[in-house]
Amino acid sequence: MVVSDDGVGAEAAPEFVPVPPPEVAKGILRPREQDRHSSLRRLAAGPQTCRFVEWYWAIDWDLRGRPDYYAEVLPSPSINVSFERTHTRSGGFVYGVSTTKYVRELRGTGETFAAKFRPGGFGAFTGLDVGEFRDEVVELAEVLPDTAGLTDKVLDASTDEQRREIVEQFFTAAAGQVPADESYRLVLRIIAAMASDRSLTRVDQVTERFGVPTRTLQRLFRRYIGVAPKWVLRRYRLQDGAQLLADGRTADLAALAVELGYFDQAHFTREFAVEVGMAPLEYVRSLG
Repeated sequence: MVVSDDGVGAEAAPEFVPVPPPEVAKGILRPREQDRHSSLRRLAAGPQTCRFVEWYWAIDWDLRGRPDYYAEVLPSPSINVSFERTHTRSGGFVYGVSTTKYVRELRGTGETFAAKFRPGGFGAFTGLDVGEFRDEVVELAEVLPDTAGLTDKVLDASTDEQRREIVEQFFTAAAGQVPADESYRLVLRIIAAMASDRSLTRVDQVTERFGVPTRTLQRLFRRYIGVAPKWVLRRYRLQDGAQLLADGRTADLAALAVELGYFDQAHFTREFAVEVGMAPLEYVRSLG
């Protein structure tokens, strides 16, 4: 697995150290309702894989005798490698960056264990054109042929920790073959700023802060993430909006819209409705 390194980026690069995953991840819609239908856990990546893997997550459900449930997520610009056993399919899969709301039907019993790669991490790890996986789910063996037997080992393990260890061992061996890549480290710094700084709402703000020309930024995102910088900014701000609404920020939607970088409340409401499927106040009423 070879990744090109064009040396872009004068900013100090981030340290790759394992960090605890967040207790609440942005993007999960109606999180309290989802908690009543499934059990979601997150586990930290190891010291050798955290260069590429953000964290691991595991979910299972038992809805026997209960109605089917549709879990909804506004996904981050990340690729997930998933090992799952459900009523519709079982196996290992690569989930590309999803540019629309992701809806998963939970029926009967099922389980998934997955590695959530850092935004840009899968592209850096594999050297593949991640744009080919955008809005697609591909069998793992088609993307990484040397994973034969990995899915069975993961699904046969009985605990989250055992499953993480199996995946860690595989990824660690592969990660050791990937050379240092300053362009990827720059992408991580830019992504971290986009995700955490709500004052970043325009691409020109990003290019000015990091001293990167617009075309270079677009090229980096196309290479490592598979989607445009503008889309990533909008997705993070929509995730912020959904989370703030779930936390009770409903008194002044006009102020919230401006805080998230929208021209006015109408623009925020329109885009929120397109992406989430309902207007902001309707979403609040659906939280239960």
